Amino acid sequence: MEQLINILNGWIWSPALIYLCLGAGLFYSVLTRFMQVRHLKEMLRLLFARNDSPEGISSFQALTVALSGRVGMGNIAGVAAAIGFGGPGAVFWMWATAFFGASTAYIESTLAQIYKEKDRGQYRGGPAYYFEKFFGGTGGKIFGSVFALAAIVSCGLFLPGVQANGIANAVVQITGDGVMVSTFAGDVGMNKLITTLFIVVILGMIIFGGIKRIARVSEFVVPFMALGYILMAVLIVVINIDQLPAIVSLIIGDAFTAQAGFGAAIGWGVKRGVYSNEAGQGTGPHHAAAAEVEHPAQQGIVQAFSVYIDTLFVCSATAFMILMTGMYNIQGTLEAGQFLVQNVPADTAISSPAFTQLAVSSVFGNFGQIFVAIAVFFFSFTTIMAYYYIAETNVAYLTRSVNAIGPLFLTKLVLMFSVTYGAINSSGYIWNMGDVGVGLMAWLNIVGILCIFFMAKPAVKALYDYEAQQKAGVSKYTFDPVKLGIKNAPFWEDRIKNGK
Repeated sequence: MEQLINILNGWIWSPALIYLCLGAGLFYSVLTRFMQVRHLKEMLRLLFARNDSPEGISSFQALTVALSGRVGMGNIAGVAAAIGFGGPGAVFWMWATAFFGASTAYIESTLAQIYKEKDRGQYRGGPAYYFEKFFGGTGGKIFGSVFALAAIVSCGLFLPGVQANGIANAVVQITGDGVMVSTFAGDVGMNKLITTLFIVVILGMIIFGGIKRIARVSEFVVPFMALGYILMAVLIVVINIDQLPAIVSLIIGDAFTAQAGFGAAIGWGVKRGVYSNEAGQGTGPHHAAAAEVEHPAQQGIVQAFSVYIDTLFVCSATAFMILMTGMYNIQGTLEAGQFLVQNVPADTAISSPAFTQLAVSSVFGNFGQIFVAIAVFFFSFTTIMAYYYIAETNVAYLTRSVNAIGPLFLTKLVLMFSVTYGAINSSGYIWNMGDVGVGLMAWLNIVGILCIFFMAKPAVKALYDYEAQQKAGVSKYTFDPVKLGIKNAPFWEDRIKNGK
């Protein structure tokens, strides 16, 4: 099984997908005239709009739920892996992926809003829905169903294990002589078991409450966890402020003449960038569709900002902490113990929170280990919640014509099994499973919306319509898909007919 996952990972994350992710972001940036720069002020204004309803959640709640999916192990262990395998230059490519990916996030999230549905008392949408409605006919249904199946397998089975594995690994640490000990008091194995049981029990209490409960938890937890983590990073940067110019120079310079090779830097940077900020992956649109907004472009603009928060703020915080304190290794070959740079014990797991824990503890002592373990718990736990909602949405898509209670209940059980399995297995194997899940959805979603200008066109039309209403100074935004030549958007067509 492990060998099969490794083979699939190599096929899916070929150079073609790396450059497709960057190319799609660049294409959409040009197509939208770099909306991720032009609409920064509007992003902040829409961020705090209170516009929830019985069927939908507010823009801010949708943002926090999306962030709960974006801000996870990719921000802590993922950044460490990018540096450990790709060198400091990988951080630059994570930034590039975020900048261009913000426009991709706008496109896919706006499409999710345009083609969303009201299903069993709540808004549903995502790639499966917009592929079906845009392409139409049997082909659209088949493509939508293929993506839905991929999303269920990825978010219900593969990806939750990565987050749970990170939490389980955060309760242990590697000492200077390479000995594994518990971050908290007690036996390592017992702490992992207790942590796993705690995750599963609390997760079950939340996901059985549906999107409203997930949104309420995310709205409360996500802002505090992100701000607290960034504050810790700022303190470390301030303490080491004299190193800041050299670190920035190292990141930029190494991006093109990487210690681990240019291909490794760009490959790991984009790979971990897409894993972290999810732009183009097709996960964010599910949460975007659940929002109650006046105009589809509003949620697309908000979701573009979530990519900035994830990568430019949180991932950068991790990168600066690791690089400033020098708590990292750079893998030289695939053979264990072969390093281009070795600053910490050779058996320190690269695909884990270990580098980050060592970085914070080098400044704040044992408190640093505990702080990162707590941060990992909140980051990863909220991401698991978001993954459940994505899996649930796609199960609902496939079972629209039947009673979905049984399949939705089974989805909850499978996800909790995945969490348990991921927590007790080796990190390298589990990360490869997660990469397969991410890559599979990214291929389907990016290829789908790159069919090409034609799929993006409704989202671009929506942006231009929104900008025209902005310029006219309207007091309330409206969206008329028929007037814009956008077909098969029944939710918005009904809203116009009903004068809402």
